Amino acid sequence: MSDLPFTLDQLRILKAIAAEGSFKRAADSLYVSQPAVSLQVQNLERQLDVPLFDRGGRRAQLTEAGHLLLSYGEKILSLCQETCRAIEDLQNLQGGTLIVGASQTTGTYLLPRMIGMFRQKYPDVAVQLHVHSTRRTAWSVVNGQVDLAIIGGEIPGELTDSLEKIPYAEDELALILPANHPFAKLEAIQKEDLYKLQFIALDSQSTIRKVIDQVLTRHDIDTRRLKIEMELNSIEAIKNAVQSCLGAAFVSTSAIAKELQMGIIHFTPINNVVVKRTLWLIFNPNRYKSKAAEAFSREILPQFAAPGWHIDMLKSSHTIAVNGLEVQASNFNDS
Repeated sequence: MSDLPFTLDQLRILKAIAAEGSFKRAADSLYVSQPAVSLQVQNLERQLDVPLFDRGGRRAQLTEAGHLLLSYGEKILSLCQETCRAIEDLQNLQGGTLIVGASQTTGTYLLPRMIGMFRQKYPDVAVQLHVHSTRRTAWSVVNGQVDLAIIGGEIPGELTDSLEKIPYAEDELALILPANHPFAKLEAIQKEDLYKLQFIALDSQSTIRKVIDQVLTRHDIDTRRLKIEMELNSIEAIKNAVQSCLGAAFVSTSAIAKELQMGIIHFTPINNVVVKRTLWLIFNPNRYKSKAAEAFSREILPQFAAPGWHIDMLKSSHTIAVNGLEVQASNFNDS
């Protein structure tokens, strides 16, 4: 270890500077002084005999060597965190951490309920929920920053070989209207009635918007004829707009339970048209799975899954390479 030209603290400092863009903000985030950060970087550059930052600009920019060291440094720090969590597991869920990822809709409306149930049973486990885009969430799972995630979009093609992707549940996207809309008095509307509505929608590049367009097209509905009056960037904003009688919208049924119960919006079925998307469970089979992740998968996931889904779908044996040695591991074991 004494022959290594860097320490874990130096790697943490390098990562913080890259993330914050300056030595001062990095020092603040690490609760150390700026001179201490600068000294560590100088020592690191001297030990490696290569500059890591281009100090010519206002923002701390990594050199090519800096980017290379950061790339490997993040993997090293991630593996160190895995090691600590594996040791914590020896306490048999009397501590430890569970980190769950989710895309926007599932992270806002589904995962908090699941985590609440888990926390009631395992109050000593620290739980983190990371809500980001499907792409960023998938990368976090690959890098070991997240144990498992539930997403509604497609994972990037370059990650397909690194992740297990399992169908988890069906998410229905309901057509909602203001409670006083004339169509709200009908048991269902016809497909042609959609052309008479003014719609509030997410951005055209959003996953949910693409799913809606694909399903409607399959049912011979011309999405180009739909009147999109407004595009908003959050489900909550869309729900508030519908409540304010600004238009209709397609929203996940998981997001509107409270509003339907209060009677402030109306869920209007469309004859012979059901808009659904698949929610996917993703995890990295080559990463250590903590006892907390196993317990969450075994005891919580099945309660919210589609009919027929079973924990056995997650069982897999794989080989993890650790410092050149192959270690056989079994994930999500029922034992």
